[in-house]
Amino acid sequence: MSNKCHLCLLAATAMLLTVGCNQSTEPLRCNDRLIYDRPASIWEETLPLGNGRLGLEPDGDPMREYIVLNDISMWAGCEADYGNPQAATNLPRIRQLLFEGKNYEAQQLMYRTFVPKSTSGDTYGSYQMLGSLTITTDIDSAAQITNYSRKLDMSQGVAYTTFNVGQTTYHREYFASRDADVIIVRLSTDGDPINISASITRAANGATSTAYNAVALFGELPSGVEGVSGVEYLALLGCNVIGDSAKYTSDNREWIIKDAKEVTFVVSAATSYLYPDNYADYAEQKLQNALRADYASLKQQHIAAHSELYNRVNIQIVGNGDSTLTTDRRIARFAQTEDPALAALYYNFGRYSLISSTREGSLPPNLQGLWANECGTPWNGDYHTNINVQMNHWPLEQGNLSELYEPLIALVERSVPSGEKSAKTFYGNDAEGWVMHMMTNVWNFTAPGEHPSWGATNTGGAWLCAHLWEHYEYTLDNDYLRRIYPTIKGAAQFFKSTMVTEPKHGWLVTAPTSSPENEFLLDGYNEPISICMGPTMDTQLVTELFTNVARAAEILDIDADFAAELKADLQKLPPMQISKDGYLMEWLEDYREADVHHRHVSHLYGLHPGNQITPAGTPELAEACRVTLNRRGDGGTGWSRAWKINFWARLGDGNRALALFKSLMQPAVDSLTLAHGSGTFPNLWCSHPPFQLDGNFGGAAGIGEMLLQSQNGYIDLLPAIPDAWQQGSIKGMKVRGGAEVAFAWSNARPNSLTISGGAAKEYKVALPDGAQSATVTINNATTAADLIDDNGLRYFTVATNGAKADVAFAY
Repeated sequence: MSNKCHLCLLAATAMLLTVGCNQSTEPLRCNDRLIYDRPASIWEETLPLGNGRLGLEPDGDPMREYIVLNDISMWAGCEADYGNPQAATNLPRIRQLLFEGKNYEAQQLMYRTFVPKSTSGDTYGSYQMLGSLTITTDIDSAAQITNYSRKLDMSQGVAYTTFNVGQTTYHREYFASRDADVIIVRLSTDGDPINISASITRAANGATSTAYNAVALFGELPSGVEGVSGVEYLALLGCNVIGDSAKYTSDNREWIIKDAKEVTFVVSAATSYLYPDNYADYAEQKLQNALRADYASLKQQHIAAHSELYNRVNIQIVGNGDSTLTTDRRIARFAQTEDPALAALYYNFGRYSLISSTREGSLPPNLQGLWANECGTPWNGDYHTNINVQMNHWPLEQGNLSELYEPLIALVERSVPSGEKSAKTFYGNDAEGWVMHMMTNVWNFTAPGEHPSWGATNTGGAWLCAHLWEHYEYTLDNDYLRRIYPTIKGAAQFFKSTMVTEPKHGWLVTAPTSSPENEFLLDGYNEPISICMGPTMDTQLVTELFTNVARAAEILDIDADFAAELKADLQKLPPMQISKDGYLMEWLEDYREADVHHRHVSHLYGLHPGNQITPAGTPELAEACRVTLNRRGDGGTGWSRAWKINFWARLGDGNRALALFKSLMQPAVDSLTLAHGSGTFPNLWCSHPPFQLDGNFGGAAGIGEMLLQSQNGYIDLLPAIPDAWQQGSIKGMKVRGGAEVAFAWSNARPNSLTISGGAAKEYKVALPDGAQSATVTINNATTAADLIDDNGLRYFTVATNGAKADVAFAY
């Protein structure tokens, strides 16, 4: 893609017709489609497709189509020992320096000693692209292309390209089959025959041959250690050809096809990471099964498997936006023109991206989901545990995709043995349990990052345990809780055994550590400082972890003494502090920030995704969060803006949350210079820059938080509805306790509510603002809701016992 000239392609396609959703016949479907009237000129305009393991991104070029291929387990590197004995040896001195207020000296000592032991090669590795499929046609480059359309139907998980050359219409369809577990690319025509060649290649660590009646791409990724095998992979490109005069061959390691009416390419791939004993057999079997199948059946079965997940939730936001515009034009005009339905499209894209980039038995979505176009992805395409991999899962439970948590849960469980070694190596033999710092990979990396200024954050595992607990909150599955209890207990044991009492107040704190990637200034020192003890985020995470583990022990009726010890330690943790200027303090001391507009706002974790700060329960702290956000500003990287949407939604300010969403949707590609900045790419991918998918997940979660919340123990409808979103509907979203909810609203007020199923036997519902009363119908019996006033909150309880309950509000 990078070798294509953006400006030349724009000029060449200027005559193409605009194709959009027909607003009069299918207005709702426009919330499920990305549409374009020209081929992609950069990778971030391609249409992302995936089945949770395999992915592809076609560019739709009529003459020479370039399709990036992905397998989520394409990882270089290998497991390695990063333990550094110097760390534990120097830990007492580092802590003493922090006690004496000598943070700079502690930091310098950490730079020398509290780092992972270097290995002989790049054992950490990186996520990499699988390869690329290139389809070259005999369409003359001077031919006039008309009626060009390129679209992604998210409800189907299928992308389409159509265009005319003369009187002939060309059709292309693409999908990553969720049930057949292969990639499908189909070309057809209603006139002139198809004459093409197709090859599958890779820039490094790959070779091609003809095997299995297919073109094969195979290789081994570098492990980083000489003599140690890396991940092996095999990708097979097979085809079915239809046409009375059709001829095709796979000579010269490419398919050459002439005089065909239809061509269906099948790409099957597997790696030794996910299939260590039989990855080649798996790839061949999936290829042959797909080649024997009827194309219509393949497509139909894929759509059924994909849509079963996608169609669980439907969100509509009614407004005056022009959904007939192509998606890139809608993004470009959004800053000046209200387009409420674009938020629904963005939310749907977030859920679509989750469905596409993870599945049971696979891996969690990484920094780029599963889509990568390089053999060395930015930041290794790994799992940053100081916000990014967590943000990837924010919309998951509310978005009714609970089973997609399994890959993250499994990743955490696999990391525990490594985390136990890291705990003792870096924090001494008295350290119990397990630790994970600010990043990890598929090789169970749990050591600090190579530079303590950002790598010393040691609450990555605690934050991941919050996600393990969230899954329980939505399922109330005690068997699952019993499974994860050793993991979350081990994380609590680490902090219980390693936190220290700071001398000024006698508080129990983490040390040494940092507030993720942020720095402060101290008088007399010429460079910013990161290393500290007891930053606000650490305390919030430990508070949450200890509380959840104690609660789990009570539910399971085990470990009563340990739970009591955790509760006692909770009383020793530092309180959240408000500065003299009214903002929430990020550190134990009111240090001066090196960058007041820093992208991380980690100390607001207690507001979101945590729940220790609420406008009703802790109004002073909530106001301090508001001051903090105003002070930080609305700028930042893509994911940072997405997080701020969630903050403002938790504060109940829908208009400010919408303003942040507009900031997130700022076009990432400068129309004049073509430079990439923060915002949104034409295919809705979030730009850090570069492309990171966490912003998409965070933005989708923020939209969900604006419309529905349940973290405070009750269902709260439209808690942060913007003035521009006066009318809409939701169906299928989940609340804590597991129930699905559906409701419609007009004039920014919910008209009714339906609660269905769930593990909880009853649900509290906040009476919407302006409502005077509510009635509840269960099993054809209607009763007036018994309203309770609790410190200004008016709510009622609906005893569903798993049955469907219909609630009507009177204003």
